[in-house]
Amino acid sequence: MSKYNIYKNISPNIFRGYDIRAVYGQDLNEDIAYTIGLGFGSYIQEKGYTKCLVGHDNRTSSEPLSDALIEGITSTGVDVVFLGLCTTPMYYYGQKFLGIDPGVMITASHNPKEYNGFKIAFDDFGNACGQMIQDFRVFIEEGKFKNGEGSVSTYDIKNEYLKAIKESISLGDRKIKVVVDTANGTASIIAKEVYGMFDNVELVPLYIDSNPEFPNHHPDPSVEANNADLKAKVLETGADLGIGIDGDGDRVGVIDENGNMIFIDFYAIIIWRDIMSKVQNKHALFDVKCSKSLADEVERLGGIPVCYRTGNSYMKAKMREGDFAFGSELSGHVFFRDKWDNIDDGLYAGLRLVEILSKTDKSLSHLLDGVKRYYASPEIIIKSTDDEKFKVIEKVKEYCRQKGYQVNDIDGVRAEFDNGWALVRASNTGPNITARFEGVTEEDRDKIQEEFMALI
Repeated sequence: MSKYNIYKNISPNIFRGYDIRAVYGQDLNEDIAYTIGLGFGSYIQEKGYTKCLVGHDNRTSSEPLSDALIEGITSTGVDVVFLGLCTTPMYYYGQKFLGIDPGVMITASHNPKEYNGFKIAFDDFGNACGQMIQDFRVFIEEGKFKNGEGSVSTYDIKNEYLKAIKESISLGDRKIKVVVDTANGTASIIAKEVYGMFDNVELVPLYIDSNPEFPNHHPDPSVEANNADLKAKVLETGADLGIGIDGDGDRVGVIDENGNMIFIDFYAIIIWRDIMSKVQNKHALFDVKCSKSLADEVERLGGIPVCYRTGNSYMKAKMREGDFAFGSELSGHVFFRDKWDNIDDGLYAGLRLVEILSKTDKSLSHLLDGVKRYYASPEIIIKSTDDEKFKVIEKVKEYCRQKGYQVNDIDGVRAEFDNGWALVRASNTGPNITARFEGVTEEDRDKIQEEFMALI
């Protein structure tokens, strides 16, 4: 007899674009985790699987949620290989190394401390997204759960994960000083060991002790304000660069030697300048939030830009489908398939910059010399509700049609103009609308932004 109860009325709003996510104690608790576990174990058995992987981040609620989830899964007859506390990239690597496709990573990624959730893989597709998650929601609501007695075994993936990183990175002769800020998130458990493997790396740790309260700043390095202390530490120590990592370790933020933030579309330019001549497939994948500077540079280098929708589940699947060598999204997820296995990993992404710097006498900022630059706004977050945000996007889309604007609607609305672009989309991770604007001149950007912000 389980100490957990089947939860009958799980809020449909927690089933999001590419994960399940909610505030712990409100729309998420142990009974809900247990019920999701029952659903997951039953669901993957219908796909022919009898074993899955489970890991969790360092949030206070993650351990009790994992206990409940695992009991639910094993109660259906599915065996669980439990990784315990690990980063999301370590969990992804565990899937590949152990050859176990289905799995659940318990994490709320970069969200505030009160959130938690589940990144779910049902099969070899990778993390479920879009309609796959909605189909799973319906399956749980139907409540046709299987009965059985699955087992639980544990596995420590750390050594294999570290070995894979070490084999992928080849440093030059130049010694690089790097500040790494894990925001007290889950990457705190492994960051020192990752960077400590390389003799030519001098690590300056910042907020690298695990603390689920995230006491120093919000664990999202894609937001410039969260990197204030990282910028200061880079300048104080004379470091060559700063690397910020999000709450579960799969996103990266970058600070150059002058304390300036290098956004991920410009990080991608540095990577493409390094690898374009080395890879066979010269199609460059990036998400709809990225600057035209990236597309321009890809074309200048002889590549072909491919603009796609935001979301690591979507991007990762597209990387495989199109056999891309590298992909990037502005939020900080980057995907290498040249000599890494399509795992979005903030610590690894930082090491790829260290690798490039170690083989040149240029500073990080100078690796962007000659890039054609536009005037982009930061990503703007507009509070909404999960129901209203999609209605707003449809109204913006209809407005653009009436105006005769050129629109890319693969993810919200990206209206393209001769002098810039506007992006308005519904967030997949929270009750928000996100917007970004770019112009050839500041005046162009401001006019585009004024038009669309007034509309929103």
